[in-house]
Amino acid sequence: MGFEELLYQVGGFGPFQLRNLVLLALPRLLLPMHFLLPIFLAVVPAHHCALPGTPANFSHQDEWLEAHLPREPDGTFSSCLRFAHPGALPNTTVGREAQNPGELKSKGETTTVPCSQGWEYDRSEFSSTIATEWDLVWEQKGLNRITSTFFFAGVLVGAVLFGYLSDRFGRRRLLLVAYVSSLVLGLASAASVNYVMFAITRTLMGLALSGFTIIVMPLELEWLDVEHRTVAGVLSTMSWTGGVMLLALVGYLIRDWRWLLLSVTLPCVPGILSLWWVPESARWLLTQGRVKEAQMYLFRCARLNGRPLGENSLSQEALNKVAAGEQVVQRPSYLDLFRTPQLRNISLSCMVVWFGVNFSYYGLTLDLSGLGLNVYQTQLLFGAVELPSKLLVYLSVRHTGRRLTQAGMLLGRALTFAIRLLVSTETRSWTTALAVIGKGFSEAAFTTAYLFTSELYPTVLRQGWG
Repeated sequence: MGFEELLYQVGGFGPFQLRNLVLLALPRLLLPMHFLLPIFLAVVPAHHCALPGTPANFSHQDEWLEAHLPREPDGTFSSCLRFAHPGALPNTTVGREAQNPGELKSKGETTTVPCSQGWEYDRSEFSSTIATEWDLVWEQKGLNRITSTFFFAGVLVGAVLFGYLSDRFGRRRLLLVAYVSSLVLGLASAASVNYVMFAITRTLMGLALSGFTIIVMPLELEWLDVEHRTVAGVLSTMSWTGGVMLLALVGYLIRDWRWLLLSVTLPCVPGILSLWWVPESARWLLTQGRVKEAQMYLFRCARLNGRPLGENSLSQEALNKVAAGEQVVQRPSYLDLFRTPQLRNISLSCMVVWFGVNFSYYGLTLDLSGLGLNVYQTQLLFGAVELPSKLLVYLSVRHTGRRLTQAGMLLGRALTFAIRLLVSTETRSWTTALAVIGKGFSEAAFTTAYLFTSELYPTVLRQGWG
């Protein structure tokens, strides 16, 4: 008897599995709230050089800026330069009309110099971001952008690390490690006293959060029968979409980056408590020879699913036979992904697919400019379009299969982006519509890749690929 037959006896899709999906929805909900956080966290608001000595009762702010700041070709004031010798201000008092602003500029030298005394920021929309906190503009603007690179580098390292450790020490135990480390590092990031501390803690935060991406899927998948994996997989990804939409609401309500980071980190606390009810993978326990623990969880699954069992259905002897079939002679490694020609072809193909899926999804999602909407509306719209895209994936996978669905979604996304490049930027409604449609195709390709990849590998190698 194999594990699939054993799972059929205790119920491969019932209240036990549904409860498991609900409990593991929180990690998937938190992931996009952290992965897409730079949309609000690292915003660079409108700014210009700090101009000390501004008269307290001076009502003609434009004249004051005109005298001190050069203008860009588009007519806006320069954000990083000022006049070395500002033009003379008109001899005005409050309520008296100033001279022509053009005259003020002509009275000063046109030599410009970089800002030497910091910047003043427009805080009407964001009270504080990491850019305004540490002046990550002008020559330092690269530091603002590179924080996302550091974060995803941590995700990459963490995927390898958690994949290995969770296969060796168990999914549930490493999920606890991911929760606790994410909580601690999130609090440390919110309390950062300088940019270096923030960059380091965010990088480590990416490493910790990768545990959610690596562990949650096996914990769900290894308790599901083959027949219901597709519908359960699509349902479980709904929590990601919920996180995308929830981030728009949280970002709208909280405009200070420290409190925003804190608000998306604290849900780790109920996540830690929920692990009391999250079961360890019985399949993994059997591969490790821990038959008694697997038996306990299987009995719990059968009881919650209302499946009556015979006296010998889950006996020690029966489970030992299943465990003997599940155990491998040699512990799997990442090299096994390339050991045989078939696995090598699968792995190389998946790398190409995942690169395309991630590059397009995050490239579009992390850049919300040029769509004619504010950042909150765009974020909410990009989240809402994911709902019909997941329904499209479910229907397409059932009728055309995973491979054709994956190819179709990637092709649809490519065509949409190509058409958007050909459309004039002046037709804002068309560019916005194409961006939203492209986002839907990107999410559909992402969802299909999760479903497809998980079924391409033997059980012992799924964790390694993750």
